[in-house]
Amino acid sequence: MQVRCSRKSISSIVAGLLILPMFTFSAVAQQSTVPEPANEKSNPEFSLRGQRDARTITYDDWQKFCFKTPGTNLVCRTTISGTWETGQSAVRIDLIEREDEGVARLQLFLPVGLYIQAGAKLTVDQRESFQIPFRWCLSNTCIAGDRADPVLIREMEAGQELELEIVDTNLLSVSTALPLSRFASVRKAAPTRTFVQDVDE
Repeated sequence: MQVRCSRKSISSIVAGLLILPMFTFSAVAQQSTVPEPANEKSNPEFSLRGQRDARTITYDDWQKFCFKTPGTNLVCRTTISGTWETGQSAVRIDLIEREDEGVARLQLFLPVGLYIQAGAKLTVDQRESFQIPFRWCLSNTCIAGDRADPVLIREMEAGQELELEIVDTNLLSVSTALPLSRFASVRKAAPTRTFVQDVDE
């Protein structure tokens, strides 16, 4: 499905749905400071006090949205969202890819109240874990993001379950499992919806 948008509406859609790594200063002014890890591949120095059960999260199907503006390559987001029983957003994971570029980006939207120095940990079918650092927090969400390791993408395409583990402010680990059975087919298929910006004359 293709949706044509004016310059203003496409800007709003891209800002609201895609959220690439830069915010305007007005948004950043409300965020909590997230320290940049000195070495993103190293493990943060802290000791877990244990683990606790996560609240029940219901996940939607994987979907693919694409965005096209004149003079730029197509940008697509393969995404899955989860909500608590209250209907409130709990988790969103995006794989963001730009046409004709070999680098993809993973972006995670998670609730506030986390020990952000620990980052978020992703594991496919109990294989090797991948650490994703937090980049910033707003009043109602914290965003972790990094370049997507090609090994992780391949494992997600072949795997059945993606475990997401975070650490809360009590230093207790919390994990949830996301389905991967449709990730590969959705990523390779035509987008669920494409947003196209019309050129204003």
